[in-house]
Amino acid sequence: MRLSENFFYTFREDVKDEETISGNLLVKSGMIKKIGNGIYMYMPLGLRVLNNIEKIIREEMNKAGANELLMPNLLPEEVYINSGRRDNFGNSMFGLKDRYNRCLVLGPTHEEFFVEAAKMKIRSYKDLPFNLYQIGNKYRDEPRPRFGLIRVREFFMKDAYSFDIDLDGLDISYHKMFEAYKKIFDRMGIDYRIVKADTGVMGGLSSEEFQAVTDVGEDILVLCDCGYASNIEVSECVVNKEKAEKPKEKELVYTPNAKTIEEISDFLKEDKAKFVKTLIYKIDGVLYACLVSGDREINETKLRKLVGGSNIELANFEEVESVTNAKVGFAGPIDLSIKIVIDNDILYKYNYIVGANKTDYHYKNVNTSDFKYDYVGDIKNVKEFDVCPKCGKKLYFKNGVEIGNTFKLGTKYSKALGLNYLDENNELKPVVMGSYGIGLGRIMASVVEQRNDEYGIIWPISIAPFKVAIVLVNKDDDIQKAIANALYNDLNRNNITAILDDRNIRAGVKFNDMDLIGIPYRITVGKKAKDSLVELKIRETGQTFDVHVNDIVVKINELIK
Repeated sequence: MRLSENFFYTFREDVKDEETISGNLLVKSGMIKKIGNGIYMYMPLGLRVLNNIEKIIREEMNKAGANELLMPNLLPEEVYINSGRRDNFGNSMFGLKDRYNRCLVLGPTHEEFFVEAAKMKIRSYKDLPFNLYQIGNKYRDEPRPRFGLIRVREFFMKDAYSFDIDLDGLDISYHKMFEAYKKIFDRMGIDYRIVKADTGVMGGLSSEEFQAVTDVGEDILVLCDCGYASNIEVSECVVNKEKAEKPKEKELVYTPNAKTIEEISDFLKEDKAKFVKTLIYKIDGVLYACLVSGDREINETKLRKLVGGSNIELANFEEVESVTNAKVGFAGPIDLSIKIVIDNDILYKYNYIVGANKTDYHYKNVNTSDFKYDYVGDIKNVKEFDVCPKCGKKLYFKNGVEIGNTFKLGTKYSKALGLNYLDENNELKPVVMGSYGIGLGRIMASVVEQRNDEYGIIWPISIAPFKVAIVLVNKDDDIQKAIANALYNDLNRNNITAILDDRNIRAGVKFNDMDLIGIPYRITVGKKAKDSLVELKIRETGQTFDVHVNDIVVKINELIK
């Protein structure tokens, strides 16, 4: 690519409406262009990066034995209704109608349609196992698109699905994909962690996420030096057993205008851990009173799973007041008519303080014997420096961006959509499935979040738009021009993608642009060209040294390898 003849631009100033480093640098360097809220163009340089990411993914998927196909994005809505997932997606699914008033959607995910594809082959157990994948667009009407390419409404995704006769077969298929994922992200030079995760709207037996570690990440990763790694949504909390106390008689106390834990703590001069807060949740339309220690927060994912629900939200003020007969802020478990869920820590708390279901009043010296509860389990969020459930050391947090996920779906979709096979005894059995996704745009953004400096992006060699940038300092100097053109041709002949900056602008601007767009190696053809020398700069380290023109291609090859 000769810049004097091609589409190329950069910006000198930071971009005003991008709140992340990656969003700013990708727009500033001419890689992407925002055209709407959560909607981006991939410009020529950015598309080269995306294509390189796609190439690595495709190579590793093919090595793992997966077969590529391509799904449509305009899909009949009824398929999602039949699988029971239309309501789960809700407003996040883009809907439209054709000229015959039939309901269609833009595909947010394609599990149902991979099942339809698999039906074309599967008759008996002899037709299994196999794996299908595609790389294509997905559409979700995010309520808050943000963070550049990290949360968008149209995104590129690799999704794959394995099909097996039983769970043992699924374990083998899952392991193949798991190892392929590690190779993919290792080749891209990403700092990532593999964490346990919630299955979410995908459902199924279990899930793991590949999380790129970056401060801008929306997910909280719970980690320990022993190797324990989990998304905070599902991270296990070790039970906190307080020193046993002799139960006291509960006491009604006047607490005017003290609604929050902080206000009650200040009013009664008690530590927050001495309180138990009661939050009213609505799960699948049913109200539950949920209790955790005053210094803890409820984990809605854990709560939803404990009671076996799907949709969860906090009850509104009117609903809270109708079941407690008190203003919001005074809810408690005593004499409530709805089901009560307690965190397992509550079993080991003594003489604590709760709301009295009476405006401006609380109970002191409450114990679990003072009320009945329907569910008990781990429903709280883990806190940083809590005890690791695996080794007992202290946990620590990092932020992450989910770039890949793996699910053991089991028979969730095959049963719902009639994907069966005949076993050795001629009995009909549901196919066991796995699901495996990778977000290409998120990879691109995560790499930039992790690899940048004050000058711009630092692409790893594996996905850089070009491996080498040749800067021609003086295009009117015949020697420099001849060497620059010869190097450009030699590098490309040796399958080393090169960009030649032969624009008629100052050399300093060229240097800045090449640093900004993150090309791994820069060759400067300047005054030393008369002595057959060029300067080689390594973008990541800033190291520079002179190399003879006859040796430069060999040197670049050595560095790449």
